[in-house]
Amino acid sequence: MSTGPDPAPGGQQHPPRRPFGEVLTAMVTPFDSEGELDLAKAEELATHLVDLGNDGLVVNGTTGEGPTTSDTEKSELIRAVVSAVGDRATVVAGAGTYDTAHSIELARSAQRAGAHGLLVVTPYYSRPPQEGLLAHFSAVADAGDLPVMLYDIPPRSVIGIDVETFQRLAQNPRIVAVKDARNDLRVGTEVLATTTLAYYSGDDPVNLPWLSVGAVGFVSVIGHVVADRLRALIDAYHAGEHERARALHYAMLPVIRGMGRVGGAVFAKTALRLRGIDVGDTRLPLPPATEDQVAAIAGDLAVAGVALDPQARPNAPVYQPGHGALGGRTAADLGAEVAYHRT
Repeated sequence: MSTGPDPAPGGQQHPPRRPFGEVLTAMVTPFDSEGELDLAKAEELATHLVDLGNDGLVVNGTTGEGPTTSDTEKSELIRAVVSAVGDRATVVAGAGTYDTAHSIELARSAQRAGAHGLLVVTPYYSRPPQEGLLAHFSAVADAGDLPVMLYDIPPRSVIGIDVETFQRLAQNPRIVAVKDARNDLRVGTEVLATTTLAYYSGDDPVNLPWLSVGAVGFVSVIGHVVADRLRALIDAYHAGEHERARALHYAMLPVIRGMGRVGGAVFAKTALRLRGIDVGDTRLPLPPATEDQVAAIAGDLAVAGVALDPQARPNAPVYQPGHGALGGRTAADLGAEVAYHRT
């Protein structure tokens, strides 16, 4: 599936407005009962997600447990997903680490495996200065021919990408988009106003607010179960049906609450299992959901009207609207792929 730049009048090139699609889900990585990569299940899951309404999938990200999979497993997963849905959806591969040389190798491996684009996160733990970020992102982007989505998530990386750095990176023709889990609409608005970078909300609770300032879509976790509703939200917003868009957004808050109980990867695997799609457990250090957490997530999904497999659904506690749809959020746990308030 082609995601390269579209030709503009006069022969110049410009990034397409939606370079990776609109509704992307950060796909979990299926494992078998022994904890080994399950490629057949990955193909099945990718097909299900695209059928549900996703026009893009991100593999080997944090929700995909990229920190626990080997480079070989990452390449195999990309090939499987591209084989299953590459003619119907954009497949974006996570390729960012805190090691520039390793990130470059992951980027090249992803291109060889058939990925359509790259997600490159801000180097974490080492806290590089802005010049280091500029050099890192540029080196990864220049290592191949794939379009790049930058991933700005200071709650995990500590360091955020400054507006000026975004502006300089936007001059690279392969850097075309941003996944934002920073939740700073002021920064995002300034970048949108001064660059050609396409913005994707990377934090499900603020999907609709991001559309209001010019974001083109989402990189979602709850898209594992409600991608059709995310699609309807975008369609309603662009049709000027803002009350309907708000209603759709509010109706998904119980699903977001469920994600907040255990974090993105554990939630997505639990929710899929509750819907009759078993993709295995998470690898350590992420433990599987406890029985109480599974029951609570089932209750959240039921309140949101998400159909569950009767054989998989436990007895779930009743959701209490007065508690708040999101629960209490902690400053260290922002972003679509992390827990908010564990109860």
